[in-house]
Amino acid sequence: MKNIRNFSIIAHIDHGKSTLADRLIQHTGMIEDRNFRDQILDNMDIERERGITIKSQAVTLPYRARDGQDYVLNLIDTPGHVDFTYEVSRSLASCEGVLLLIDASQGVQAQTIANLYLAMEHNLAVIPVINKIDLLTADVDRVLEQIDGELGLDPFSHIKCSAKQGIGIEDVLEAIVERVPPPTGDPGKPLSALIFDAQYDSFRGTVIHCRIFDGAVKPGDIIRFMSTGSTYKVEEVGRFALARVKKDTLSAGEVGYIIAGVKTVSDVRIGDTITGDDRPVENPLPGFKEIKPVVFSSIYPISSEDYEDLAVALEKYKLNDAALVYTKDSSAALGLGFRCGFLGLLHLEIVQERLEREFDQSIILSVPSVRYRFTLKDGSVVYVDNPSNYPDPASIEKAEEPFIRATMIMPEKYLGAVMKLCTEKRGANSTMNYLGPGRVELVYEMPLAEVLFDFYDRFKTVTQGYGSFDYDLIDYREGKLVLLDILVNGEKVDALSQIVHRDNARQRGVHACEKLKEEIPRQQFKIAIQGAIGGEIISRSTINPFRKDVTAKCYGGDITRKRKLLEKQKKGKKRMKMVGTVSIPQSAFLAVLQSDND
Repeated sequence: MKNIRNFSIIAHIDHGKSTLADRLIQHTGMIEDRNFRDQILDNMDIERERGITIKSQAVTLPYRARDGQDYVLNLIDTPGHVDFTYEVSRSLASCEGVLLLIDASQGVQAQTIANLYLAMEHNLAVIPVINKIDLLTADVDRVLEQIDGELGLDPFSHIKCSAKQGIGIEDVLEAIVERVPPPTGDPGKPLSALIFDAQYDSFRGTVIHCRIFDGAVKPGDIIRFMSTGSTYKVEEVGRFALARVKKDTLSAGEVGYIIAGVKTVSDVRIGDTITGDDRPVENPLPGFKEIKPVVFSSIYPISSEDYEDLAVALEKYKLNDAALVYTKDSSAALGLGFRCGFLGLLHLEIVQERLEREFDQSIILSVPSVRYRFTLKDGSVVYVDNPSNYPDPASIEKAEEPFIRATMIMPEKYLGAVMKLCTEKRGANSTMNYLGPGRVELVYEMPLAEVLFDFYDRFKTVTQGYGSFDYDLIDYREGKLVLLDILVNGEKVDALSQIVHRDNARQRGVHACEKLKEEIPRQQFKIAIQGAIGGEIISRSTINPFRKDVTAKCYGGDITRKRKLLEKQKKGKKRMKMVGTVSIPQSAFLAVLQSDND
């Protein structure tokens, strides 16, 4: 056990985590050069297309150190985006140390600081690694000052490397061996293992990814999940070496997988403790902190017959993405579906894409919203994340919306543009810190609902990609909130209803009406698209009908003949409007989600 090291790589987005993981795998001889490909641990198509890591991936690296001993290094690669912080926290619970990767040209960014705090919460050994030293814009001295001043770490403990060029990789591996402590645990004690991930295999059932803290597990053992009490017989155990590799046993300190023929997906919970059925432990291991979703949206199948398939797909998906929260929901316009909670808009996009790709689901999403708090006149407090549950306006005493503390780090020259953007998004109580020459940290308190849609994209645009952004929820504050309904042909489309601030209601209503006008096909009758707050219409667009020239065959004669034909047509259109229904295409729902600046 003294030759085992469990570590993670943490960093800001695009600081080179996946590239460093690639080089470590190459250097330890895990894969031949001819079989190598970039982002080798990113095994989802969507990760490779976007160039981002979404899922934490584990791999076991064999390494012979300079002292002549053989070591087993268990690496867990982590995502960098703020929406996937939960993946990072789960990985850190299984490690004893981390490589804190910092880009030599960009320096310390918002997510660097946030991830360092996560590592400190878990009391992990932190090794600062300065990456991309081969770049012309690299400024190692400036980064060392930031490591000392902004992170409070020892700058002399750093390692310089270039993951792309393969410079300094040996030094990184030696630092892991020397500075990451070996795992503690007793193989003779009762089994105690933490589930940090899982995935569904259609042939083998649920593949459980776990870290063994005490005891050992081997094929034939009866294991018990402590949260559900269900028991299963172990079929196979092993470790991760780009592919699953069988082992005779997994013992204390190791990271690996367990296959136990688990077909009931709901029995496996991320953060749960596995123990032996014959010698159970008394208390479960401390799991991960509870995930609090911040963005809510409803998912509906395009065809109502696919509802059961969607339910099965979501259950299997949740196994691999513990941050997704969902409950049953229904809509008058779209039928049965699920109300889902996400950690951000990127998380929502990823869930949508993965459901479509991996589970072959055709789905529609409702307009995303956040969780609002309403105090009613009878003194009761209700939380509303679905506009269809909006209380009666006459009974509302006070309406509150969630606020966040947004931390932004950027070059000084972009300060004015960012402050203007934050003010536009109702930001207040700003504080500003100069981190060094030409670098500013800006902290704003602003409503979460304003940040949801297009804030991050616009922030990246105004800072030309040099700004970094991180946020955390602080509290609820009173605001002028109203329910904006969208009416198509006089009928309310509940999937397009949204709770908005009174000052932004008209702008949102006009935007929704214009987008729907572009997407809904023309009919034989006139279609009115309206935005309404209660009985007050605040925006309108009209889709003109197709019109047949009924007077074409009317040659000469009295004008009354033409009038008679036009009147007859008018009556027909009116009757058609009364009985006709307007089907709204899926693209229309998606168009409403897009911001004005797209």
